Amino acid sequence: MLHTLDEAAQHELIAYLSQFLQPRRRTLIPEVLDQRTRYLTVVLENVYQPHNASAVLRSCECFGVQDVHIIEKEYSFRPNTEIVMGASKWLTLHQYREMEGQTTQTCLNALKAKGYRLVATTLHADSIPLHELPLDQPVALCFGTEKRGLSQEAHDLADLFVKIPMSGFTQSFNISVTAALFLYDLTNRLRTSPHPWQLTAAEKQALALSWYVKAVTKGEAITQQFLQKKGLLPST
Repeated sequence: MLHTLDEAAQHELIAYLSQFLQPRRRTLIPEVLDQRTRYLTVVLENVYQPHNASAVLRSCECFGVQDVHIIEKEYSFRPNTEIVMGASKWLTLHQYREMEGQTTQTCLNALKAKGYRLVATTLHADSIPLHELPLDQPVALCFGTEKRGLSQEAHDLADLFVKIPMSGFTQSFNISVTAALFLYDLTNRLRTSPHPWQLTAAEKQALALSWYVKAVTKGEAITQQFLQKKGLLPST
């Protein structure tokens, strides 16, 4: 419904919804939008432990990464509400279900077509250390299942293999820790770089509108009433 509104209608609806928000939330939304990015995105392939998937979503939200792509194979995506702490409602989640014919290839080829460099986070023989990962084009960080890591299909489609250098015997982090370390390094580097990592004005407004609807109590019902009154609901 919201995506069919033109820019003027979006702006009018945001102004209307703002009266239902506390001043602190109204101030915080543009501040958060200024730090949001789609230059960096995360792909989760077949993650089966709810607490891990939830922790990754929470890290994405905290570090300002807007889009998360979730590939479901044997395991369904089931975030743990106690761990995710509401972070998922501020993110844009893209789900690919193998049972519906949406495979790893579907997801990664779509990202590559949008200009993303596909980066497999893996202890591959050709893996480069995280600090050497170039940021001259958008990056899609791919994380695999806890049991086996990324699939062979994901390895075959990847443009680069990247690892976090370690000094201990174990030589592996939990997936949620790995994701947090990658996001901390890359978002810090992005924000001090000349690369166009921020959202466009149009993206900010569209995202702000969706956040306003979610932040307002009974926001969907209030929005529908407003659009109906303005004659902006699509015809059925």
